[in-house]
Amino acid sequence: MAVGGDIFIGIGANLPAVGYQDAYQTCLAAIQIITQKSHLRLINCSPWYATAPVPAADQPWFVNAVLSVATELTPAALLQELHAVEDLFGRRRQKRNEARVLDLDLLDFQGALSDCKNAAAVHPILPHPRLHERAFVLYPLRDLSPHWQHPRSGRAIAALIADLSSDQLILAYQP
Repeated sequence: MAVGGDIFIGIGANLPAVGYQDAYQTCLAAIQIITQKSHLRLINCSPWYATAPVPAADQPWFVNAVLSVATELTPAALLQELHAVEDLFGRRRQKRNEARVLDLDLLDFQGALSDCKNAAAVHPILPHPRLHERAFVLYPLRDLSPHWQHPRSGRAIAALIADLSSDQLILAYQP
């Protein structure tokens, strides 16, 4: 199944991976690896944002962006690829909302809806279950796709951004 266009991946980090100067350089290196994969093609990258941790925590701010990609992979296979890239950079999943060297989230796969999680295999929940609550996803996603609508609720991205709580701090990132 050849697909492309409206496949969005969130990328972010708030710690540098070993061998990288900072979280931003880690993310750029991850994009480089993603683009070297023959079954993934980078279409676009949003502007970068500096964002406070959500929920609020005593840890460094994140750098975040959203990628638009094309692939022939299924959503499950794409998610496995993203986890493999995270592993290359030393990502360890120990507790929720912890500081991390790399976070790659499959946000939207051409509007597909999926609620299943199977212990035997990775099946992503689509769209990402918390994307509509996160400034660090919605602002860069709007930069790439200003007319995007949430596949489940049908709500426009502008309305989702308007509903965000004011405590989510987000700034344009200047490397």
